[in-house]
Formats: sequence, C-alpha cells, structure tokens
Amino acid sequence: MLLGPGDDAAVLAAPDRRVVVTTDLLLEGRHFRRDWSSGYEIGRKAAAQNLSDIMAMGATPTGLFVGLGMPADTTVEWLDALSDGFRDECALVGAGVAGGDIAKSDTIVLGVTALGDLGGIAPVTRSGASPGDQVAVAGRLGHAAAGLALLSAGAVSDAFAELLLAHRRPEPPYEQGPRAAALRATAMVDVSDGLVQDLGHVAAASGVAVILDPGGFPVSAPLADAARQVGADPLDWILTGGDDHALAAAFPPEVRLPPPWRVVGAVAAGHGVQVKGRAEAPGGWDHFRG
Repeated sequence: MLLGPGDDAAVLAAPDRRVVVTTDLLLEGRHFRRDWSSGYEIGRKAAAQNLSDIMAMGATPTGLFVGLGMPADTTVEWLDALSDGFRDECALVGAGVAGGDIAKSDTIVLGVTALGDLGGIAPVTRSGASPGDQVAVAGRLGHAAAGLALLSAGAVSDAFAELLLAHRRPEPPYEQGPRAAALRATAMVDVSDGLVQDLGHVAAASGVAVILDPGGFPVSAPLADAARQVGADPLDWILTGGDDHALAAAFPPEVRLPPPWRVVGAVAAGHGVQVKGRAEAPGGWDHFRG
C-alpha cells in the first residue's frame, strides 16, 4: 500500500501489472447476526471470505476496501471491534484496509472489495481441470455449517466451542493458494457455498465431471458429536457447508501433494459432480433461498 486512507483514493502497488479483484456483500440477518457474533468476529469473517477468493486465484492480497452501512445507534465500541477484526485478519496475509465509505442504513451492510497481485504467475482459474486430474482440498470442511446448525438449535455450550467459533470466524488456509499454483494446480476454487456446489462451477467451466469419494472425508469427533446433538448427517455438512472457506483444486495425477492437501476425488469425462454411493449429489448455499 503506497497511500492509505485519508485522501480521495488510495494508491496500491501493482508489481505484476495485473490486478486480481473480488467483492462480497454481507447483510445482517442473512450472513451474520450480531446476537451470535461480535463486531470483531464479523470483521474477521468479512475480511477472510474476500482474502480467500484472492488466494484461490493463486494471488497475494494487497488491500481491502470496505463499504459500511449502519444504523445511527451503532456504538463506537462495536465499530472499533469491527475495525480490529479487519486489521487482524488482513495482518495474516500482509494486507490492510486501504479505504472505504460509510452510510446510514436500517441494518448493518458490509461491502468488501479485495485486490491482489499474481507475482508474475498465471492465475489459477476454474476452467483448467482435465480428466485424470486428482481433486484435493486444503482446510476444514463442515465445521462452520455445524456451528450454524448448533446456533440455530440453541445448542450453545463449551463442548462445541470449536464449531461455534468456526461459524463466527473462518480460518482459510491462505498460504495454500499460492502453494497450489506452485504445485501446478489446473483449477482451484474457494469453498464458499459448499464443496459440491463450488466444484460444480469447476466442472462446468472445465467441461468435465468431478467424482468425489466419501472415504476422503474423515468425520472428526466434534462434527460427529454435533450431528448427534441436532440429528444431522455430518457428511452433509462436509459436502454442502461452505463458510469454512477451504480451498479445492485439481492437480495433474503425477503431482505428489504435501499436507495439508488431501485427495478426495478425481476429474473424469462427463459433467457435474458425483459423490460415490449417492444417487444424487447434494446442493449447497443458494443466495436467493435458505
């Protein structure tokens, strides 16, 4: 960041001469609840989902811009906590908030735009997967969805603290985006709306099918316990829960993937996403339903 907040516009360095850009909108009551999450956690989450999109292209984030709509009675303490959340999440990747705008609104509205730099490499898009590629994921899956289910059921206890925090504040595997690019990933996507749904975007863009093996998704003890608590199938959370912001990517079959990447399936001729042993792949988050 060459010039930050304080002028009419910020100035960011663009060493690669290409700029990667992504944007997200978060609405109170739709994407977060202030009675479930603190201002600090909302700031972390809003930053994380945008920074993860930049990393999913194989790029390095350079800055965030935040548009904020808020009621007139929003407290200074809440705003300070929100700002601290943005600051701390950006610090994980060496970026910062370069500017933004505020306006009065009936509820909290956050519009976040992130910029990134490719450092001379080609972007990893959704359209490069080929039959024979292996499909792998990095990062946790299903934890945020489990946390949301627990909050919705009123099952809030210290026994589920890890899952509740996962919903409130995701932990994307940031460094694995550029690392996947270095490992010659042919396609990559941030898992924001559910693994099946987001890999469906890869399948459609690449003109291929993605076959997932349920055996590649071990169910942790916290997930199993939470599923019993609310009467759910933990595999459904893993396949359709997206707010963990894991990364999913396709790699050439000869690439030996280091941890934390784990192979969960393969690319084949055809179309769509199939889960072995299931007649129909489950869906994911729909922004106009649910």
